[in-house]
Amino acid sequence: MTSAAGVQSQNKSHNNQQSDSTTDFIGFGNLPNQIHRKLAKRGFELTLMVVGESGLGKTTLINSLFQRDLHSQQHLSNAAPEQLYSSIKIEPSTIDIEECGVKVRLTIINTPGYGDSINCTDNYKSILNYIDNQFELYFDAESGLNRRSISDNRVHCLFYFISSLARGLKPLDIECMKALHHKVNIIPIIAKADALTSDELIQMKQNIIEQIHGHHIQIYQIPDCDADEDEELKEKNIQLKSCLPFAIISSTQCFEAKGKQIYGRIYPWGLIDIEDSNHSDFLKLRNMLIIHMQDLQQVTHEFHYENYRLEKLQLKKYDGPQRKLLQEKDNELRRMQDLLCKVQGQLAEKL
Repeated sequence: MTSAAGVQSQNKSHNNQQSDSTTDFIGFGNLPNQIHRKLAKRGFELTLMVVGESGLGKTTLINSLFQRDLHSQQHLSNAAPEQLYSSIKIEPSTIDIEECGVKVRLTIINTPGYGDSINCTDNYKSILNYIDNQFELYFDAESGLNRRSISDNRVHCLFYFISSLARGLKPLDIECMKALHHKVNIIPIIAKADALTSDELIQMKQNIIEQIHGHHIQIYQIPDCDADEDEELKEKNIQLKSCLPFAIISSTQCFEAKGKQIYGRIYPWGLIDIEDSNHSDFLKLRNMLIIHMQDLQQVTHEFHYENYRLEKLQLKKYDGPQRKLLQEKDNELRRMQDLLCKVQGQLAEKL
């Protein structure tokens, strides 16, 4: 039989254990889950521009990457009204994609007419004007009073398509990329890589990289993994870096092969699976876009847009009080945006 003193002693010990348990867990550990739910509910935004001559498979690649016919589902974006500069037509369109409860608002900007005219000297100016216009709209929005619902239509990534027949960069390619590399994240893509043999493809990639370095063109640099990342992700990231420029075979046709459905192309000698890394960098391109989507947005905001913003502020003339008020508002905005980018980066890694 247990005495009353013994029962009191046990109760006291039990209460102490409960107190210790309560003290050990406050609840801050649930904060990432709250942020995850909030960001997943709000969704993400990605703006992707495709630039290249006609007939290089730009629309086919985009439809293949996102496994749907974007042309039939798209609607005009609020990014900017349709614009016509010389022979180039800037066509932004937006589609909402939801997967596993995560919403992504994807804006695709097509540039039909690029490189099709006899004199293509000023073709890049149309694209440059559009990118600057989106920076201007964002600058005006964040400088206003209501900054809670700023729509980010800045171009986060630009796929630049290179013809496999050229065996390297043409003067137009060099001129355009040199004009845009300080404004947007450029990812060079060798289109219709099935027109090349394995040796020709290796040589063409080498030629393009040498030309890029020789003309001091800054393409998007895939970031290194953190030291605490798992080895599989580190190895995948190394493979992505070694693939630049990405050599692509794309298709929207679905076939059955070895008991499964695949997207591929039929040739007289057989069927190619576009996701087969032995024939195409398609899967690596899609992995890069998904894994580093947050970094593409962060580089756009912290580097390309920041350069534009500083240049804009230097051109403006403010008196003393206005300059001080603007600087205070700007510093607070930078702090909040940095915090948001950090949280979104952590969420992207978990997803």
